[in-house]
Amino acid sequence: MKIPTSSVRKAPYLFRTGFGVELHRFDPFNSAQGIYFDMELGKNFTFGFSSVQTADSTAPALLGKTGYTPPVEFGFHLQQRVYTYNNVSLSLGLQDIVFQNAESSGGGLSLDPEQLSFFVVVSSEKELGKYHLNTFMGFGSGGFAPTDTITASTEESNTPSETGTTTNEGTKSGVFMGVIMNTPYLNKWGGIDIVGEFDGTGINVGLRIPLTSDYRLNLGFTHIEKLPDWKSRYWEGHPGVTLGFDMAVPRGIKTVPSGFGGPSPFPGGQLKLPATGQFESLSSSMDSTLSMADFAVHTVRDSMMMLKNEMRNLMVQLASMEQQSQFLEDSLLSMKLSRNVDEKNMNEAMRHLSKSLRYFYAGDYRAALQEVESALDLNPNMALAYARRGSIYYKLGDIQRATINWNLALRMDPEYDDVRNILKALHENRLKSTSIVEE
Repeated sequence: MKIPTSSVRKAPYLFRTGFGVELHRFDPFNSAQGIYFDMELGKNFTFGFSSVQTADSTAPALLGKTGYTPPVEFGFHLQQRVYTYNNVSLSLGLQDIVFQNAESSGGGLSLDPEQLSFFVVVSSEKELGKYHLNTFMGFGSGGFAPTDTITASTEESNTPSETGTTTNEGTKSGVFMGVIMNTPYLNKWGGIDIVGEFDGTGINVGLRIPLTSDYRLNLGFTHIEKLPDWKSRYWEGHPGVTLGFDMAVPRGIKTVPSGFGGPSPFPGGQLKLPATGQFESLSSSMDSTLSMADFAVHTVRDSMMMLKNEMRNLMVQLASMEQQSQFLEDSLLSMKLSRNVDEKNMNEAMRHLSKSLRYFYAGDYRAALQEVESALDLNPNMALAYARRGSIYYKLGDIQRATINWNLALRMDPEYDDVRNILKALHENRLKSTSIVEE
């Protein structure tokens, strides 16, 4: 946002330009606005230019009432990357070569030496999964010095010359540091950047949101540590809300990717002339439209590959669903067969119980017991069969086995009142053979 940065990589754009607004107050309204331009020249040298309409620095109560017109500033930025090692780079530079168009200079331009800043900045870049982290630390003079200037004006003051200023100046040098984290959100356009920095005088935070691959919307807050004093006073480091927009023109390409694995049609940045066998050199600053078209072709190819993978995944899912459907059909058929078998067994068991009842009334208890055993072999969960077997054992004089079978019948069917009454009578020693009634 406000501090110089460095990178081991060459800038991916020919030049970048944009504008920004910094809002200092809303009532009364006070803001600063400006435009900027920067580009990386040969041999790792960067040049930048900006023009700023500064904010009104009079007291808050007098904003817009004194007729004071804030000066226009024209600034230059020069920077040279002098050393790189792996992911670390070192740059030197000169920032804020500011010329002011102020009334005190008769409307001409005058250099402001207090803002002139020499600096050294060290950068480190790291990949954290899908995130790219740049950290910066530097030392500078002039504008990077810690200062806090308070301007006080009285209601009777009508001109800036009558304004009293109390300045508490620190050293004319200071340190600055910052961090930029590139996130995978909106990755197809470069990703959203999260920015945080200490610019020597305060803490600034912001977001750089890509609108396309070449255009970005910039949002942020400057000097957030002073937000509680937003309306109480005005100084050079007053907190503000920033809004900006920039455009980057992509670099031309020397070679064009082959596209589908074949050799490049432009080897070594050269174009083969038809029917001659000779090559014509291409400019390293090829029209950005061709670069964007190449990017679009690669994007379409990647999209086709993604669609192909999605179709393959859908085919696999369809095959899996067909297998699940077949499994459900087999399970349903198995349940039908099992139900049919259970119904057949139940019918067979009931026939055996019917025979056992006839044998029971005929006094053939052994034959009745054999029929009950056959019924339980077919369906071991019939409470009626256990009750019948208990009655048969009682008739045979085996009270213990009779009691066991009656209890089994009651466990399987707790609502079996006849069995409960028999067990109760047996417990009270009032059970007689004539009281046993079979269904």
